[in-house]
Amino acid sequence: MADSDPTLDSLLDLMRRLPPTRVEDNVNLLCDLCPEYADDLLGNVDQPLKILRDEDKGREFLGCDYNRDGDSFRSPWSNTYLPVAVPGPTPSPKLRQLETSLNAAFDTYREMYFEGGISSVYLWDLDDEPSGKETSFAGVVLMKKTLASPSGASDASPTGTWDSLHVFESHERGRSAKYKLTSTVMLVLETPTASHGDKVEGEAKGKVTLSGSMTRQAEVDYPLTTSAGHIPNIGRLVEDMEIKMRNLLSSVYFGKTKDVINELRSQSGLEAKSREDMLRAELAGRLGGRK
Repeated sequence: MADSDPTLDSLLDLMRRLPPTRVEDNVNLLCDLCPEYADDLLGNVDQPLKILRDEDKGREFLGCDYNRDGDSFRSPWSNTYLPVAVPGPTPSPKLRQLETSLNAAFDTYREMYFEGGISSVYLWDLDDEPSGKETSFAGVVLMKKTLASPSGASDASPTGTWDSLHVFESHERGRSAKYKLTSTVMLVLETPTASHGDKVEGEAKGKVTLSGSMTRQAEVDYPLTTSAGHIPNIGRLVEDMEIKMRNLLSSVYFGKTKDVINELRSQSGLEAKSREDMLRAELAGRLGGRK
């Protein structure tokens, strides 16, 4: 195994310690400071997904490092690079057909689970010259949902973004396929806050921000009779992983945050807590006296 680059390790360690809400600005600054590590930083640091538009097809799509070539991004709808056309890599005709079907399937998935947002799927060949019945390929499923303040709403309306990247590999073996999945979810929640008389010209002075990312991996084997069988297999794989990560975010991360806040400051106050402790001790004494 090759020795790791201590400079790159330090840059990645620094990114882990900087605020997640400023990851794009921080990556750009580090790329300017160490341009020789720009490709490594862009390839190893997950950033919020970019929203772009394919004017020819009239559809929005998502951009990330997996469909980028220079400053252009490949559209899943037209299979061309935008905003500037470049001769970047594209999937083989057979894989492009599967990519089109997966985009249609996840467009329905996105509407069912996110009730809005944008989704994109990109595939690429792992074999230099794909041939034969058994093929190997990789891909990424992207999801983005932005919660913006409704027009006319108060400044205290919460805002946030959900970005999920599901990078997978598929290796066909006979009548089955082996899938390796690495999923990353980036979540940002912002809520303006203000106590009574703590507003300036009707605007909240404070803001609570919860942000972070989570990465999980999975490896499964699914039956595969035809190439079209990849669509339900990949759909089930991504769906199961997103449900697990959503539940983890809700029960573990938010639950831990709530417990820490309650330990630091009680909502009921010291007097109410003392009454609760006295009532608890009184009940315990009476129950113990019955024995």
